[in-house]
Amino acid sequence: MASNEVQGQCDPKFAKLKELLAANVASDEELGASICVNIKGKNVVDIWAGHIDEERKQPWEKDSIVNVWSVTKTITNLAALIAVDRGLFKVDDKVSKYWPEFAQNGKEDVEVRHFLSHASGVSAWDQPVTMEDVCDVEKSTAMLAKQAPWWAPGTAAGYHAINQGHLVGELIRRTTGKSLKQFVADELAGPLGADFQIGAQEKDWSRTSTLIPPPALPTEFFSALDPNSPAIKTFTGPPLNALFALSPAWRKGEIGAANGHGNARSVNRIMSAVSLGGEVDGVRLLSPETINLIFQEQSNGIDLCIGQPIRYGIGYGLPNPVSSPWIPEGRRCFWFGWGGSMVLMDLENKMTFSYSMNKMGAGTGGTPRTISYATAVYEALKQ
Repeated sequence: MASNEVQGQCDPKFAKLKELLAANVASDEELGASICVNIKGKNVVDIWAGHIDEERKQPWEKDSIVNVWSVTKTITNLAALIAVDRGLFKVDDKVSKYWPEFAQNGKEDVEVRHFLSHASGVSAWDQPVTMEDVCDVEKSTAMLAKQAPWWAPGTAAGYHAINQGHLVGELIRRTTGKSLKQFVADELAGPLGADFQIGAQEKDWSRTSTLIPPPALPTEFFSALDPNSPAIKTFTGPPLNALFALSPAWRKGEIGAANGHGNARSVNRIMSAVSLGGEVDGVRLLSPETINLIFQEQSNGIDLCIGQPIRYGIGYGLPNPVSSPWIPEGRRCFWFGWGGSMVLMDLENKMTFSYSMNKMGAGTGGTPRTISYATAVYEALKQ
């Protein structure tokens, strides 16, 4: 079977989804991608197509994995909610209760929920900082503890693009004794049999996809912004080159906001815990009470870093008719990865939709491809 042909299984109701993936691969909109839809605990769609290399010599296989960028945050924040569920900390606790060093420079009142809703005021690192620093999790986490917030914590949200995993991960380490990477392996991926990891072990590099970077932002985009704004400081502290994600330093690191490796199936397997009321095939990760925390709105306005209206709950984005009109309102939560990847948890339909790919589109909030796939899912659900 040619690699451009869609492989896997797809319920006939979701035929349009399969057709969209096939068309995007055939037209080179996609190089390689995977899509999974789980409803009431059953994968009704689990498909993949294309290649994991630009030369198109290696087909995207059932077990191909890719860096999913900020979709990693959904699993990191699920880890935090599991810790909450176990009574290790509360979302309203002050971070300094568990991480005393973080109280420096005006951060003494930062609460756990501020980490989980991008409201801590510490959305990246003060300069100077390099990507090598970021990959040294002990060093870069200590740097975050020392710096002052860029806005009054809790008063606004500003996307913690690369450092949310450092912040949440340190809470996990202080309260469980495990690194975030180990906690995800032991408490989420392992029990659920999900092929997902923070970073990527060297033994898995041969099945790990390359990445095609997104189009560069025009220079006027940056020149129009105040150089002291949280947006500029976040996206230059440090600047991120998509191809750095292919480096050994990145793959061996623990960047819980951005270096998760998996595919649509494995992300879906873990995150369906939210859609299914906390339990997947007899493995309970969350109580209904903890799931309800996700839907406590923390902010609903212009994100100081992304510059778009975003509605944050605890750990996840919530539907916003302005910025994501294609996501129905109600008990649904989601997040995207840079370039287009996504996972969406729909508790009303007990449905989880996930998409991962290697040819990155522009932006951090879903691409036209992402939107077309998700829209096709909801059209099928209406039938």
